[in-house]
Amino acid sequence: MRRTHNFWYAAALAVMTAGPVDAQTFPSRPIRLIVSTAPGSSNEVLARIIGRKMAETLGQQIVVDTRVGASGIIGTELASKAPPDGYTLLLVSQVVFATHPAMGRRLPFDPDKSFIPLTGIAWVSSVVAVHPSAPSTIPELVQLAKSRPGRFNYGSAGSGSPAHIGGELFNLLAGTHMTHVPYKSTAFAITDLIAGQIQLLITSPLVVLPHANNGRVKAIATTGARRDPLLPQLPTVAETLPGYEMTQWWGLAAIAGTPRAIVERLHSAAVSAIDSREVTDKFAQQGATAVSSSPAEFAAFIQRERARTAEVVKRAGIMAEE
Repeated sequence: MRRTHNFWYAAALAVMTAGPVDAQTFPSRPIRLIVSTAPGSSNEVLARIIGRKMAETLGQQIVVDTRVGASGIIGTELASKAPPDGYTLLLVSQVVFATHPAMGRRLPFDPDKSFIPLTGIAWVSSVVAVHPSAPSTIPELVQLAKSRPGRFNYGSAGSGSPAHIGGELFNLLAGTHMTHVPYKSTAFAITDLIAGQIQLLITSPLVVLPHANNGRVKAIATTGARRDPLLPQLPTVAETLPGYEMTQWWGLAAIAGTPRAIVERLHSAAVSAIDSREVTDKFAQQGATAVSSSPAEFAAFIQRERARTAEVVKRAGIMAEE
């Protein structure tokens, strides 16, 4: 999340309330951190890790509240309607803030106007996993897929999922015609990969690596722009297909209208937590790399991710599931 102009931060500050606020007295009660995925998900685990550390700085408990449904829309909508007093935060992920808008999905909130980006918190590369009978390198995989147009299958957790977009980006850059096979969940897809019903799956290292360690599948590459510091032995897809980048990322956002002093206090507490050795190590245990940023940097990062995803969606003709 690189440094950019302060346009998006200025826009965020423009919607904040102007009333006087004493940040030194905030917070005086527990803060709710809404997570729009199921308990036990990577989102929820990361939220609990950073929430506990932020609570040490803020002097108040941060309560993780999971609200599941509609690919993250239900929980995010709930957060958008919360009072803008700093006592509700949202765990942000690319599905709601980048993928849904890029696909033109109708949302009951505006991701840009309803929230104030605070900071990114972590990112993780996905892993390209293949059936044991498939090639062990990306160049060999590209060659095989080109020799079997339409007959080399890759799985995903559904239309518009990160795995789907990652597979179509691979097709676009490699000039291949792999066939997309959507599943109801990644668990079903990995089962069929092991059985040889599909040949490739792009998904979380937490899903892939246990099976790779047992020889059921092969992990052959990661999907970030650079090698994942937690999996440095695996090459990136981009080393063969320049421009390929598909990572999963998370951040924090406050509710639009939250006073500036409160936003600054929350941002400071979040960055202090993210940059601590304790949180960095715990994130790494989940396969994620900790990263902090300014509100301007995080807002600009979201816009870049949305634009990049929209380009893949447009070129691949991916349709949103309503």
